[in-house]
Amino acid sequence: MRLSPDQIIFWQHGFFKLNATIVFTWGLIVFLVVGSMLITRKLTSEHTRSRWQNLLEIIVTGIQQQIKEVGLRNPAKYLGFLGTLFLFVAAASLCTVIPGYEPPTGSLSTTAALALCVLIAVPMFGIEDQGWSGYLKSYIEPTFIMLPFNLISEVSRTLALAVRLFGNMMSGAMIIGILLSITPFIFPVVMTLLGLLTGMVQAYIFTILAAVYIAAATGTRKPKTIAAT
Repeated sequence: MRLSPDQIIFWQHGFFKLNATIVFTWGLIVFLVVGSMLITRKLTSEHTRSRWQNLLEIIVTGIQQQIKEVGLRNPAKYLGFLGTLFLFVAAASLCTVIPGYEPPTGSLSTTAALALCVLIAVPMFGIEDQGWSGYLKSYIEPTFIMLPFNLISEVSRTLALAVRLFGNMMSGAMIIGILLSITPFIFPVVMTLLGLLTGMVQAYIFTILAAVYIAAATGTRKPKTIAAT
């Protein structure tokens, strides 16, 4: 039984390997890019809109609302990053209905890359919001003794994000594979549908956790007030 799409090798030349993780990851990226271009090429503000535009507006509005509820000011600022994370993980799960497809999120390398994106984005947004001095100061609050613990926290939560997503996605694929080998076809189909739901939940959780980390990095500064004239 395959534990990861890394084990599926399409081409190899010496040290270089083209495995299913790479192929399906880039295929998924192309699918999302082309799909977004097709959906957004004829956007309109009229009352009569296409079904795809309505779906896009529902998704964007829903993501913005969730970002706002986490506590981030100006949700549109973070929509590009957090929305992309959600759509990638969600699409990776939904495409499992395609025969022969292996979700790239079932590979630890993919989930680690997604977690590293969060690791890089958190300080970037924090520095943009508070400046270098304000953000770095948060590592030694309330006392400088907290510096090593805060640094360990940055690394550990990144590792936790990667392992959590990898474990949940891989376990679902393993359960379906086991059921296919020992039970009739109908029951694994039901489990596959359940796996789609689980994948959507994992996409939501991953995105919300990323938003929470960004909120923690940017929420320490109080909004500026305009003095009355």
